[in-house]
Amino acid sequence: MTGGCVVGVDIGGTSTRAVVVALDGTVAGRGSAAGGNPNSHPCELAAKRVTEAIAAAFGPADPGTARHCVLGVAGVSKMSDPTVAGVFHDSLRRFGLGCPVTVLSDAEAAYASATAEADGTVLVSGTGSIAIRIMGRRKASVAGGYGWLLGDEGSAFWIGREAVRSTLDAARTGVAVGPLAAAVLTEALGTDEVTEGGDWRQSTSSRLIAAANAEPPIRLARFAPLVSTHAAGDQRAARIVADAADLLADLVRHARPAGERSPVVLIGSVVEPGTPVGEALRTRLMAADCRTVLFATDAATGAAWLAALEVLGPGAVRPRDIP
Repeated sequence: MTGGCVVGVDIGGTSTRAVVVALDGTVAGRGSAAGGNPNSHPCELAAKRVTEAIAAAFGPADPGTARHCVLGVAGVSKMSDPTVAGVFHDSLRRFGLGCPVTVLSDAEAAYASATAEADGTVLVSGTGSIAIRIMGRRKASVAGGYGWLLGDEGSAFWIGREAVRSTLDAARTGVAVGPLAAAVLTEALGTDEVTEGGDWRQSTSSRLIAAANAEPPIRLARFAPLVSTHAAGDQRAARIVADAADLLADLVRHARPAGERSPVVLIGSVVEPGTPVGEALRTRLMAADCRTVLFATDAATGAAWLAALEVLGPGAVRPRDIP
């Protein structure tokens, strides 16, 4: 590519996405591969998959034209291990990518994909939750992010756990089993058992407890979509949505200085556009004077722009297909 290019990569546990962008902002190629996060996969396999995604993005083009590469990684601290970082760098160099490589968190890359503003806040709510203060396009501080055992308030894990607890409360207190409880029972046990007669409430609650404890705790996140599905017609689901939005808004508040007006960028399945929690959260943030609330969808392209800034400075053109 005349004038060179930059590379951005979004490295997740289930998928890896790479983009090659010319220095004039033109997206020259995209590639993907299976999950390349070293927190989720053996280091050599993770590095191989990241390299595969980058190779697919270059296609027949020469990777030697790359001027800088930014890797956005969930759980970025793993890459601070010199042995892990060395495996990745060796794999990229064997492919032919000889440019400097910067490793950042996926949240920093996602923030850059949503806004050109240098300062703001990222809220991540997927399986877990965390709010990150961004200053100069880099992580400055965090709120939350303690994991499922100590926190993750408002996350898919938290919502799923509340759905199961709400179902247990309904079964034990004798109230009518609503749509959410019926859906949870069907998902966990294969039937809601409402019509099976006998002392089904006690036996069902015991079986639900046993089923939940038989799986890794994080598997509770699989019940979160049931809350979204039934939020409009089930009071218990609606309450969980409201509580999750309150908790996530609190995370944002704790991550930002009082009176802050910079953008808030949302990331993750729980808060994406059209979701009940996402819409409720936007309402709360706007009411709290967070005047710009955005959703990030392409962390790889954000990473590429951060790479361009390393090469060209503040005048780097944003890739053409991001705001």
